[in-house]
Amino acid sequence: MEKFTVLDGLVIPLDRANVDTDAIIPKQYLKSIKRAGFGPNLFDDWRYLDPGEPGMDNSTRRVNEDFVLNQAAYQGAEVLLARENFGCGSSREHAVWALEDYGIRSVIAPSFADIFFNNCFKNGVLPIILTEEVVDRLFSEIGAHNGYSLHIDLDAQTIRTPSGETFVFDVDPFRKHCLINGLDDVALTLQHAEDIKHYEQKRQSEAPWLFS
Repeated sequence: MEKFTVLDGLVIPLDRANVDTDAIIPKQYLKSIKRAGFGPNLFDDWRYLDPGEPGMDNSTRRVNEDFVLNQAAYQGAEVLLARENFGCGSSREHAVWALEDYGIRSVIAPSFADIFFNNCFKNGVLPIILTEEVVDRLFSEIGAHNGYSLHIDLDAQTIRTPSGETFVFDVDPFRKHCLINGLDDVALTLQHAEDIKHYEQKRQSEAPWLFS
């Protein structure tokens, strides 16, 4: 998992509440369990004007020019700004995989669905909760400025706007540790690889019939 320390990222404003995981990555793309390759189908039903299926050449599809991801001003963005209850719906981890594969490293919203929120941390994406008032201000500033970027410092737990205004956000200390060090669940387990190996050797000598 890629480490998250400091990010200076262009912001995509997705001015919608209750964005569910089927909107983030539609159900037809859930056949794959690989974490890569979902980015081109992020927000598929809103991004394209015709139905999509796995394996399609997206370059041949009709693009919805009005959708924010398709606008030139937001290409290469790494921060997504959204409204309340982002990531609601089903528990599919593919939703976070799609965001991460597209290049989104952080999502800012007034609230998140619990499972989606947890899945973000497990996949190197930082979900940040700010008040509705602050989120409103950020949406207004993005609308008034081209190339609006935020400076996110995970260690300091701060967000700095282009004008220099700073907002503080909360994050669980253990999740913060994992993001800063790039530790997903597998990497956390492998930190104890030697202990696991010794336990297996000891267990095999004590109960060899279990390993036959």
